[in-house]
Amino acid sequence: MNVQSSPPVAAYDIEIRPLQGRVTISRGDVILASSSRAKVMYETRLNPAIYVPVEDILVDMSAPSALQTFCPFKGTASYRDLHIGDQAIKNAVWSYEVALPESRDVQGFAAFMPDTYTHIDLGDNELQAAKPSSISGPLIDWLMREASTLPSSEDLTRALGEKLVEHGIPISRMSVLIWSLHPLIVARNIIWKRGEDELTTYAPTYELHDHESYINSPLRHVSNGLGGVRQRLDAAHFEASFPIMEDLKQQGATDYVAMPLPFSDGRTNVLTLTSDHPDGFSTGDLGTVFECVFVISRFYEVFAQRSNAQTLLETYVGKRTGARVLGGEIRRGDGDEIDAAIMFCDLRNSTVLEEQLSRRDYIALLNQFFDTVSDVVHANGGEVLKFIGDAVLAVFPEGEDAQKASSHALDTAKEILAQLDAINAKDPVHKCDTAIGLDYGRVTYGNVGSRERLDFTVIGQAANIAARLSDYGKVAGQRIVMSDAIASCCSGLRPLGEVELYNVSRPVTCFGAG
Repeated sequence: MNVQSSPPVAAYDIEIRPLQGRVTISRGDVILASSSRAKVMYETRLNPAIYVPVEDILVDMSAPSALQTFCPFKGTASYRDLHIGDQAIKNAVWSYEVALPESRDVQGFAAFMPDTYTHIDLGDNELQAAKPSSISGPLIDWLMREASTLPSSEDLTRALGEKLVEHGIPISRMSVLIWSLHPLIVARNIIWKRGEDELTTYAPTYELHDHESYINSPLRHVSNGLGGVRQRLDAAHFEASFPIMEDLKQQGATDYVAMPLPFSDGRTNVLTLTSDHPDGFSTGDLGTVFECVFVISRFYEVFAQRSNAQTLLETYVGKRTGARVLGGEIRRGDGDEIDAAIMFCDLRNSTVLEEQLSRRDYIALLNQFFDTVSDVVHANGGEVLKFIGDAVLAVFPEGEDAQKASSHALDTAKEILAQLDAINAKDPVHKCDTAIGLDYGRVTYGNVGSRERLDFTVIGQAANIAARLSDYGKVAGQRIVMSDAIASCCSGLRPLGEVELYNVSRPVTCFGAG
């Protein structure tokens, strides 16, 4: 293959030229294709690609495979295997079944992956060298110097939209869909519109996957690895490939593209761009974005990872504890000695309920119990530290204000009972009841465990006594049992006397409520 140098270009560019005479592509002694209608595509930063009509391929090809890739100015490429004797070469050939306008000249043509062939006979044709890229300007300068200083994905989206406009790209609307790791929220969709100060942000639940507006959207198409989407909305014979295209057209849009925003963990997020310029996006416009999309993606990934880390910690260890772990308290032994009220809330008759209910219904009841307890604890300034089987361990740290901590703990216990009673009124057969133990004292609040597996919890006699008081409440028919440390800060309680508790060295003076 003869190659001659060509001068550098200032921006992303794509050019398709016909080749003269016959071009033959071979793999060893096997001729893969021979054509007098071959074409060459010159694209910035890429080696020249030779395309031949599909009918000029001389070896057997498979049906399109599952692999698809997307280019915003060529379209979605499909791939086929080649069969040479008993050998199958996977995804050896690519083609654009429906090429975009910039690349319409290679629609119905195919190109070979570099490791598929060993020789191309170009005849008298000479190819230019790969076109270098020297893209610069406001967008590039901002990505290199300022983008990393932004504090949130919303700030990044707003600045990115503004810089695209400043760079000369005629964008009127941009959206970013980032999938999340959250027990309730499946993703965040941030929408920027030119000339508007406020962003629109959606945080849909997992029901999104069943919602018609998502099922019939470019977002789902791209996220599922089916390639990107590009559609001119001002075409003479416009047919909306997705419902949103018609909506955007009615708003004055002329061009639309949705492209993958890949993360390093393999997840495919989505970036969409809409133009209202009479000529839509040029190859140079989309080439600039395409060149920068992996850098842009990494910035969004940093924000997503930070958000995911915070969400996962809050989900599994609680908001206050999660903040401490994110703040650097990650070594065994890290923690504080604090005075706090401790609540141990255990589901009553759980063994009977598990026998009576199906596993699905029992899990639903257990989750309802945990929801009720957690919501009330958090509303009263406490924190759920963990779920232990069918029980909840919560802490009410109030510094040196023992009365405040004790009052909050007792008020929480009473409100939990009231809410459970309301739930039981609707289903008197499968009652969801609890036994609650309360104590106040000094505990260690921090990391314990092995060198490789830690647990952020409370350790101390108050936590042990709270759990034993919950057990005692079950046998004594008391829904709330507290130690005198809690009772001394409250009033209107029933004395239960001194009680011997399992694994507690001294009798505990107890009181009942609820």
